[in-house]
Amino acid sequence: MGFEEEIKIISQKIEAYKKEGKTMFAGSSFQTHSIPMLHIISKIDNTIPVYFLNTGYLFPHTIEYKDEIAALFDLKVIDLKSSTPRHMQKDENGRLLFTSDPDFCCHLNKVTPMEPVLRTFNIWINGVRADQNANRAKMKEEQPTPQGAMRYHPMLNWTKQMIWAYINEYKIPHHPLDKEGYTSIGCEPCTRKIDVSQMSDERMARWFGLNKTECGLHTELIK
Repeated sequence: MGFEEEIKIISQKIEAYKKEGKTMFAGSSFQTHSIPMLHIISKIDNTIPVYFLNTGYLFPHTIEYKDEIAALFDLKVIDLKSSTPRHMQKDENGRLLFTSDPDFCCHLNKVTPMEPVLRTFNIWINGVRADQNANRAKMKEEQPTPQGAMRYHPMLNWTKQMIWAYINEYKIPHHPLDKEGYTSIGCEPCTRKIDVSQMSDERMARWFGLNKTECGLHTELIK
């Protein structure tokens, strides 16, 4: 399967943004399925910065994988961290927020650190796909953020099958936890291995058992 046409479309869009004088950054969680977008960006313009939300709760394997991909693709990756230290991320009973209020935990560690970046740049290149969940299925290729930046979703209409075909075609290294049965990898306390008997899609391995499917980046930071 060739991806020349898909790469050309993304390249044309990025070049058009440049001609308009738009400043751009990409965001990535550095899961295996996130890497095709970064590979394409590296082929188009590897000076576009990539912001990585380092919550302090990530698997060490994710940090190692991020460093591996950054070096392999020669990308400039910038860590974003919450201004609230982990020892202060507790509720009134002293429990860590990821145990008692995971929505607020995500807000502190993901949404809040991203907000000033969205006030600095014009375009946020984001790898969400419509086939990932019902919320993302309603998204458009371009959508504004409350902070004024425009979200650009180049992979929105890519399927899971296309993502894995791209990974195989370009021999992209896999996240180390793939082989251990993890299909959607976020923070360590809130991520489980996939259990096909209980989980109807791969993202159910995140926040399993909770009425939660998003961290806030794709609900709060989008109009």
